[in-house]
Amino acid sequence: MNSAMRTIKIEKLTLNIGAGKDQNILDKGTTLLKNITGITPVKTITQKRIAGWGLRPGLPIGCKITLRKIQAAELIKRLLAAKNNMLSEDNFDDNGNLSFGIHEYIDIPGVEYDHKIGVMGLQASLTLERPGFRIKKRKIMKRKIPQRHRITRKDAIDFMKNNFAIKIEEEQDPDRDQF
Repeated sequence: MNSAMRTIKIEKLTLNIGAGKDQNILDKGTTLLKNITGITPVKTITQKRIAGWGLRPGLPIGCKITLRKIQAAELIKRLLAAKNNMLSEDNFDDNGNLSFGIHEYIDIPGVEYDHKIGVMGLQASLTLERPGFRIKKRKIMKRKIPQRHRITRKDAIDFMKNNFAIKIEEEQDPDRDQF
């Protein structure tokens, strides 16, 4: 018998495009995320100075959008369709989150090619949670999530298989001889 506290749900979906210090790519990425979601993205700003990369504090280097609830669930279906509903176990971390990249945005169903943008990719990160995860975010009496209540990699894979019909591609052992 499954408890209501053990059910997994989507907390948020974050779409990210890193542009570096090239403002032209940043403008194209902002336009792309707005075309995909219909929401204006937020620019990410550098916090540190890295002289070797030519970065200084306050310089915009990327853009991102965070979607929650129904919007996130609808868009994740389209993003997974761009990956042919195939993910690797490496896309999942030990805390139940998953992240994957899409090399070309034209693979996403419903998104048309824009010659002003050209060919560009993006990163999608999905955060999963259970009821009770609020204790790590609340203002008063913050607590850690107990180990038995955390979402494992296996839990996240099962959730994605059941709700989004994904397939996990088999990893080939690079040490094994190929004949």
